[in-house]
Amino acid sequence: MATTTVRTSGAPVAIITITVMLGLIMAIIDSTIVNVALNTIGGNLGASVDEVSWVATGYILANVIVMPLNGWLTAYFGRKNFYAASLAIFTVASLLCGTAHDIWTLVIYRVIQGFGGGALQPTAQAIMFETYPPEKRGAAMAIFGLGAMVGPAIGPTLGGYLIDNATWPLIFFINIPIGILAFIMTLAFIPNPTYIAKPKGGVDWMGLGLLSTGLAALQYVLERGEHNDWWSSNTIVFLALLAVVALTWFIVKTIRDKHPLVNVKLFRLRTFTAGNIIGLIAGFGLFGITLILPLFFQTILGFTAFDTGMALLPGAIATAISMMIIGRIGNYFDARILVAAGMIVFGISAWWLGGLTSQAGYWDVFWPRFVQGLSLGALFVPLTTATLGAVEISDMAGATGLSTLIRQLGGSLGIAILTTLLTHQTAVAMNVLASGVTQTHGVPVGLISRLVDQQAAIIAYDYLFRLSAIVFFISAPLVFFMRPSRRKTGLPAAALAAD
Repeated sequence: MATTTVRTSGAPVAIITITVMLGLIMAIIDSTIVNVALNTIGGNLGASVDEVSWVATGYILANVIVMPLNGWLTAYFGRKNFYAASLAIFTVASLLCGTAHDIWTLVIYRVIQGFGGGALQPTAQAIMFETYPPEKRGAAMAIFGLGAMVGPAIGPTLGGYLIDNATWPLIFFINIPIGILAFIMTLAFIPNPTYIAKPKGGVDWMGLGLLSTGLAALQYVLERGEHNDWWSSNTIVFLALLAVVALTWFIVKTIRDKHPLVNVKLFRLRTFTAGNIIGLIAGFGLFGITLILPLFFQTILGFTAFDTGMALLPGAIATAISMMIIGRIGNYFDARILVAAGMIVFGISAWWLGGLTSQAGYWDVFWPRFVQGLSLGALFVPLTTATLGAVEISDMAGATGLSTLIRQLGGSLGIAILTTLLTHQTAVAMNVLASGVTQTHGVPVGLISRLVDQQAAIIAYDYLFRLSAIVFFISAPLVFFMRPSRRKTGLPAAALAAD
């Protein structure tokens, strides 16, 4: 059984919640708010599309290096010091980003910001899970989920507004007051749990090097593979091989080490492993669709950045509603049923989006997005509660770091696959449509070409939406590899049995 000891501080639960949510929301929103500003940043700094893309890529590369080290770093520096330092790094780097006058200086500052931001989400999740008693962990994960899932929808809306009405440095400067407040509150209220002991054996520099190299190479391949035409690029081939060798070596070394950097033995827990596989798939769908929806809105429907944010907002609102409801009633149901229902409903909404055309309006988008948002609450809250409920409380920081990394890699994998398929399916559809055009009957060739291009793109987008739906439908039975959770009959549903 997972231990249920959680309280380590006299600070009110609400204050601790506000403290960690400030840092979480700041980091989550920042990861998406920048995406809508890349064209503006590139124009202002005289950077090419390829160069400015490193503003996003550099941040993610730093994120994935830090995430799996979360447990070790928390134990080595102490929870309060580590979380406060992460906030400080993120906030100072935000200030530096806003003052950058050339693209590569901005990229360097974003990498520094990523090292701070990569720790905020898993550490916040661990603190939330440990602070709340077992019977309220579902509600805690619902609150956490509001930041983790709603933040990506708020980011583009806020970013679009700031870009349309102000200047791009403001998307970084907006973090500064939030970061300062969160830093002060962390020093005042976040405890150092007594059950987190400083790791023995010192710093495993070889393991750290292998892990950092492997994850950075893997993330680069996923981020830049489609841009570099995948296996026709020597760089991509080399880095893919480097990632396989480095990560395999790291895993073998970690299993043998007496004092490993990352506790991979957590994957011996059936529920933790199954939950993370589902999290990988959820990341695929969530990140992938979050990418292609804005592209569809802007390239096919002609939405502005702000309009795109507003079109995504109904899903965020529905997610907030759903998470609050599931957080309150989730203890009365087997988590597996809720997760399976969430995956199926998400699949239905993705299939629904696959019927959009160039004539679609706001309400054609509103309802599938709203249903999709409702499904995420049913999926995320019980999945997170069940997955982490199988873990000993002393291993929580490491477990949340691994889970966050896996969702991030799932998202990167989803984006890589969907963007590659978007290019391929557009080309296939274009060839089919173009071959059917035999006579123009006086219609300008340029107009016909544009219509063919647009229709080919619509076919490709609809294909991707429905492919995502099929992935969720097929993956739903994976929930039954998880341990069944208990209903509320003396023991809380969140306190799941471990192997």
